[in-house]
Amino acid sequence: MENSLLIGLSRQVALAREINVIANNVANVSTNGFKARSSVFEEYMMPNARAEEFPRADREFAYVIDADTPLDLSQGATEQTGNPLDVAIQGDGFLVVDTPQGERFTRNGAMQLDAQGRLVNSDGFLVLGDGGPIAVDPQATDLTISPDGVVTSAAGQFGQLRLVRFDNPQGLSNAGANLFVSEEEPMPAMDTASLRSGMVERSNVNAVLEMTRMMDVSRAYTSIAGMIQRMAELQRTAVQRLGEIA
Repeated sequence: MENSLLIGLSRQVALAREINVIANNVANVSTNGFKARSSVFEEYMMPNARAEEFPRADREFAYVIDADTPLDLSQGATEQTGNPLDVAIQGDGFLVVDTPQGERFTRNGAMQLDAQGRLVNSDGFLVLGDGGPIAVDPQATDLTISPDGVVTSAAGQFGQLRLVRFDNPQGLSNAGANLFVSEEEPMPAMDTASLRSGMVERSNVNAVLEMTRMMDVSRAYTSIAGMIQRMAELQRTAVQRLGEIA
């Protein structure tokens, strides 16, 4: 009976984790460049106890463990903004931004100029080019960003955006503010990605699908909670009756 409770509890913990992942996806359905995550679980076989301690052969018990939350790296829809400094990344690539914690990576191409005329993202972090931050003349006209990331105006070029990729993008970890961090050294991505000026990539979250998943997971969580409660009551009743017999 206790094993049944523990198995049910392991599944409940896994479902709670999945609800958190789904809720984060839904919360970012309107976040530019956001990449959804899913949940992957594995079966964990409880190690056998020593056979001589039991009158009958050991039984294996399968528990549920949280294995991974892989990224969905599929392309999100692009949306025209009219801002020439905005870029939508097409293909396998990330922009590089400078934060107090070091370089971070993002698919959010919504950009603007700070008080010093430097390119920053929507959270105010400097967007890096091949030579560091890119400073743009605020009085410049006909601003545009080429598919390979060169920022130009009628007066000339200001720099080239640094676009990177990773051999193992599933190794990226969320760092907050729609940014990623990686232990892997990034590589240039100009051969695998391009930029579309005046547009942004939207979130790739399918809101209808995520809400459906949330309802399914919530029902499963509630069902297991009821099962655990019934098993606990059955155990309590058994203890009480054994006490009466004694």
